[in-house]
Amino acid sequence: MDFQLNDEQRLVRDMVRELAQKEIAPRAAQVDKTEEFPAENIRKMAELGLLGLPYPEEYGGGGGDYVSYAIAVEEIARACGSTALIYAAHISLGCGPIYHFATEEQKKKWLPRLCSGQGLGAFGLTEPEAGSDAGATRTTAVRDGDHYTLNGSKMWITSGAIADVVTCTAKTDPDAGTRGISCFLVEKGTPGFIPGKNEPKMGLKGSVTSALSFENCRVPAGNLLGKEGEGFKQMLIILDGGRISIGAMALGLAQAAFEEGVRYARERVQFGQPIANFQAIQWMIADMATEIDAARMMVYRAAAMKDAGLRFTKEAAMAKLYASEVAERAAFKALQIHGGYGYSREYPVERIYRDQRLCTIGEGTSEIQRLVIARQILGRL
Repeated sequence: MDFQLNDEQRLVRDMVRELAQKEIAPRAAQVDKTEEFPAENIRKMAELGLLGLPYPEEYGGGGGDYVSYAIAVEEIARACGSTALIYAAHISLGCGPIYHFATEEQKKKWLPRLCSGQGLGAFGLTEPEAGSDAGATRTTAVRDGDHYTLNGSKMWITSGAIADVVTCTAKTDPDAGTRGISCFLVEKGTPGFIPGKNEPKMGLKGSVTSALSFENCRVPAGNLLGKEGEGFKQMLIILDGGRISIGAMALGLAQAAFEEGVRYARERVQFGQPIANFQAIQWMIADMATEIDAARMMVYRAAAMKDAGLRFTKEAAMAKLYASEVAERAAFKALQIHGGYGYSREYPVERIYRDQRLCTIGEGTSEIQRLVIARQILGRL
């Protein structure tokens, strides 16, 4: 196996790392403090062609592979968790359904705009009664001539209130279970499509997270993705790719926590010497370094399998599960190394600790990942 990045992947890494450390990282604390959407970060990323990185050039994308995209997410998360979440959700959840399931006409209408950064995409899946049990969708879509009428609600939708287009799941056949779920492209400003307020969150505060309501929202029949009843299958495919991006985001946050812990351990003097000399601190740093390295291999492997056209459901779930839990352990250890200072907002580890917490929840909790992995191994019992 070749564990080395190719020339193109290294170029992406170096380009994104330079942007992230020079432009994005210096704004991270302010984004967290003010809870303002980091529009300038997104604009600069768009200028470098990052908002369509893994999609073909014919649709305005960068023509890169998924490994390069995972590297980009990792580097951005290392600088600012909020910006990384916006980016990851836009690429995997916003653009992904359109690229994989839309007609050529739908692709040409939406992807160039989204890939250029003129607008963001979002994915409306979670509902008040349908979180981990995504098949329990209650939003309905009733065919009415050349339109569908949507009624229902979504919640916890990243960029939902500001996205130009949201791919939403809705039941077109309420009696068919998951086989009755379909996906629709709902454009911003459509009458009856009502974005809610930005939810107050523990971390990732620069990312807009919204509830969405549909009140007799009429969507053109031409905005159906694929065929009726294919929405649940489409959703599972998109979540596989999305889990790689959340794993990459967790990886970047873990790396940031590790670097802050190492830096502080070298600088902090207690009992007449840097605390990095103490075995207790050294063991924490060694554990962090080892786990982060293993997580990186798992995330990159899942991305490489996706690029190769292989089935990667299990590997994506493993990568997301392991990387997100590594991020939690790394943030805990980094904060512990800082002691009381780590509890202060004057140090980045406090923000990283809050930001990483979503990674074991979003796009499938750790418990759901374990269920996915077990079913891939054992089959559905």
